[in-house]
Amino acid sequence: MASVTATTGRTNYATEIQSRNHRLSADEPRESGGLDTGPTPSDLLIAALASCTSITLRMYADRKSWAIDAIHVSVTSTRAPDKTVSVERVLSFEGALTDEQKNRLADIAERTPVTLALKAGVAIHTKLG
Repeated sequence: MASVTATTGRTNYATEIQSRNHRLSADEPRESGGLDTGPTPSDLLIAALASCTSITLRMYADRKSWAIDAIHVSVTSTRAPDKTVSVERVLSFEGALTDEQKNRLADIAERTPVTLALKAGVAIHTKLG
């Protein structure tokens, strides 16, 4: 189970996020009325996808004892005029990997926890506290 708290005060849209023992920031860019003190919520969403992918691939490669010096995951999201969102994820690796190993890592990327949650959709239940 994960639990996060976000608090926005009177300073435009600057938001403090608390997750376990970690503090993060979110905001909107200046052109949207924010102060640009942190990534946007949409940036944080694709950051979750990128970091989950990178971490999962590192775990898999370590279990297989594959020589990967670095895993790079680039994620870009775009919103169409009809408001649908599409995401492009690009994987690249530093180290001695065969094409078969790279293809296996691409296959594993399709089944990371955040990937599966985004593809399946997430039920959100809102209530007042």
